[in-house]
Amino acid sequence: MTKTILITGAAGGIGRATVDLFAEKGWRVIGVDRAEFGEDFPQNGIFIRSDIARPEDMHSIFEKARAFTDSLDALVNNAAMQVAKPLIETTVEEWDAVMAANLRSVFLGVKLAHPLLKARGGAAVVNVSSVHAIQTSANIAAYAASKGGLLALTRAMAIEFAPDNIRVNAILPGAVDTPMLRAGLGRGHVGGDDVQERLDNLARKTVNGRVGTPAEIAHAIFFLVDNEQSSFMTGQALVIDGGATARLSTE
Repeated sequence: MTKTILITGAAGGIGRATVDLFAEKGWRVIGVDRAEFGEDFPQNGIFIRSDIARPEDMHSIFEKARAFTDSLDALVNNAAMQVAKPLIETTVEEWDAVMAANLRSVFLGVKLAHPLLKARGGAAVVNVSSVHAIQTSANIAAYAASKGGLLALTRAMAIEFAPDNIRVNAILPGAVDTPMLRAGLGRGHVGGDDVQERLDNLARKTVNGRVGTPAEIAHAIFFLVDNEQSSFMTGQALVIDGGATARLSTE
């Protein structure tokens, strides 16, 4: 039986790599993003251009998903936005926009996906959090708070959905070379005059000495979705950061 997965933020760095990997593994993919994906979305899946931060859009997404499939094997809540500025300069509107995109969308998405996941008789949810949920830096407070909230939500969902045989886990990517990471390098936290120098400086701060690739995160998502590999895991937070959070900040 062909398996089906819904991935939000499908047109971004991690999302696109995840779409590609699951398609390569023979899954049907439903992709969602507010940006266009392009011509190369998997032929046997569907792409829905929509904004997960808008509740009415979320209802429309799942109407289309239900028309496409009567069940889901997996849901990957990957879409997110980032506001990089000092807390005291962050407006209420910016704070709310981050929470709507990064946290409320997951609450509503899982609520709407639940009947499709339950219908499968064994499914998985992966929430893409961030190392900022556990170790953060200046000028990214709203994002960090939203990603921390996502970890608590992951645990709550794991407990509530266990009777339906739905596992719920989170991944916490560190520095991964994505458009979002490159856009946020201007915060001044890694120095450097241009993007490449900033990336190199960031790479030196990890234990591995390099920045991660979206494909590496996609493989971790596949591990958490695949019931053969992670069947006894639920409610957990998996950190994938090249060892960055293993090192003391004072070292």
